[in-house]
Amino acid sequence: MSCSGSELAHRLGEHAEAVCREYLSNGHRSGNYWMVGDVRNTRGRSMHVRLKAVGGKAAGKWVDEATGEYGDLLDVIEQSCGLVDFREVADEARRFLAMPLPPPQAQPQPLGAQRQPAAARGSPEAARRLFAMSQPIAGTLAERYLAGRGILLSTHERALRFHPGCYYRDLVTGETQTLPALIAAVTNLNGQITGLQRTWLDPSGQGKSQLTDPRRSLGDLLGNGIWLGLESGAPVPVMAAGEGFETMASLRTVMPALPVAAATSVNHLAGLSFPAGCRRLYIAADADAAGRHGIERLSQRAGESGILALVLRPQLGDFNDDLRHLGPAQLVAWLSDQLVPEDARLFLPSG
Repeated sequence: MSCSGSELAHRLGEHAEAVCREYLSNGHRSGNYWMVGDVRNTRGRSMHVRLKAVGGKAAGKWVDEATGEYGDLLDVIEQSCGLVDFREVADEARRFLAMPLPPPQAQPQPLGAQRQPAAARGSPEAARRLFAMSQPIAGTLAERYLAGRGILLSTHERALRFHPGCYYRDLVTGETQTLPALIAAVTNLNGQITGLQRTWLDPSGQGKSQLTDPRRSLGDLLGNGIWLGLESGAPVPVMAAGEGFETMASLRTVMPALPVAAATSVNHLAGLSFPAGCRRLYIAADADAAGRHGIERLSQRAGESGILALVLRPQLGDFNDDLRHLGPAQLVAWLSDQLVPEDARLFLPSG
């Protein structure tokens, strides 16, 4: 017996509390909701799962108030178990529901080889597996996508990879598909992968895929970031940080010697960890006020650590808009007036 993603999600919703007790065991029931830290089963209460349908709102839907993430119980199984492939997610859902599994797909293996077990609970291992399954971006659709955004990075940037067929599930319809994706590793200050961000791409090469949410993150993100130019253990006296990867990659394009970190969200920006020896921190802002809280909180934490925090502001919506529409030369000129003079001499191209 087979079952679509939307049907599985509906069946799981009929047993929402039992699913939460199994996969979100660090949480607890509060009225009609299950409260827990996040979809990866962290202790806390920022995420709530609706246990019974109310007013046309389906059971099993969840929202994380801290990060803005949302989804259904298939996402809970995927991330709490550290699964990558939808077939594994569906099989685990069927196992829980005591549904018969579909016939296994025969895959020849070398003599004596053992099947790799599913990733342990907690998505950092799933992130590491997906990153390992991906390939360097040189010559791929991912490199072409970045170039189309004006982003030109060194081939030595180890945080970026390309996956030709990364699994995507629509959170509304439950439909699944595989699409090419830019994979960006989220690491701690020791260089260990703790999560990643997937950006699904249009196979035709025309930018991001036309999905409701073509960019998603997974793993342990708080305190960590997509680092470009960080050498594990080396002191970093000057750095830049911001919310979005493309914003920070744009700054890295015109200042290739400056280490930068993308925190992936406003809330995670506020909690970014500082590398050893950091004395000055440039925080990349967007033109709107949406990220003000993250900037203020990060600035406060930097000051408490003895780090001078300075905000860099774009001319347009963000620094990638500046790079694409105004060009590298004008972006460099704009930044030169915002950097400390010795940093401008050190990081910006001369002449």
